[in-house]
Amino acid sequence: QDGRMSLNAAAAGRMLDIRVATLPTVEGEAVTMRLIDKSREIPTLRSIGLEPQMQQALEVVLRKPTGALFVTGPTGSGKSTTLYAALNMIHRPEIKTITVEDPVEYRLAGVNQIQINVKAGLTFGSALRTILRSDPDVLMVGEIRDLETARISIEAALTGHFVLSTLHTNDAPSTISRLNEMGVEPFLTGSALSAVLAQRLVRRLCMSCRQAYEPSVEELSQVGLPPEVLTKIGAKPLYRKVGCARCGRSGYRGRIAIFQLMVMTEAVERLGAERASSDEIERAAMEGGMRRLWDDGLDKTLAGLTSLEELSRVLA
Repeated sequence: QDGRMSLNAAAAGRMLDIRVATLPTVEGEAVTMRLIDKSREIPTLRSIGLEPQMQQALEVVLRKPTGALFVTGPTGSGKSTTLYAALNMIHRPEIKTITVEDPVEYRLAGVNQIQINVKAGLTFGSALRTILRSDPDVLMVGEIRDLETARISIEAALTGHFVLSTLHTNDAPSTISRLNEMGVEPFLTGSALSAVLAQRLVRRLCMSCRQAYEPSVEELSQVGLPPEVLTKIGAKPLYRKVGCARCGRSGYRGRIAIFQLMVMTEAVERLGAERASSDEIERAAMEGGMRRLWDDGLDKTLAGLTSLEELSRVLA
């Protein structure tokens, strides 16, 4: 069973929306709760942790009147937060913005937000068909779950709208292959997409107790990093977790995101239309300036924001 409830934690100045899912097991009910902090400020592109050059490139994409930005990553990687940050930058009073979400996590002033209700027959696909008759400028689709939603989103991007959505892929180049596998015509995918932003969340080192050290060759070889990443580290100092009262002895406090931005180029678009492999698309995108998730993660590791162990846990 699924349900929801709200908690007004006035003493802490927080309003929580709690999504509850229960599952019967032989040991009793298993309960999973997802906490959405309604009192948080709406995120911005700067606050989510994009490095300056990547942020500038993404802002160029978001200023386009038509096209599509897909944010990809596994469940719980912060994709919805990034979509809201993008909407926060795009939306202005003169722009008609409509969202289709499940659930609505932030209330955005001046934005028409629709929450999916599958039991009532309101799916992403049916909502999208209705919305397009309302002539939106910007359309945000919480998640592309099926071929119908994918096709409508791609067609909307090709017919004068800017579309933002999320997808489950391991990295940015895999998104094109994933859409092709879903049944979207390859020549439409490349034409509609403006960019793909892949991301992951890693735990942030506790600034009160992190410890600087120089990793040995043995330590580096044990974390399963690609050879080129090991070369980049060289003899540079890193930081590792220790644990203190402020972080509950875990060594970490909070999380940060690592990103990979693939802006569509003629070469990438052509390869997508030819049903090229994700590896071929990745090589072409890197020739056009794309960095890997490892690259952004390593920069944040060298800056002391997370540990090599944590980066390897998430990406290896």
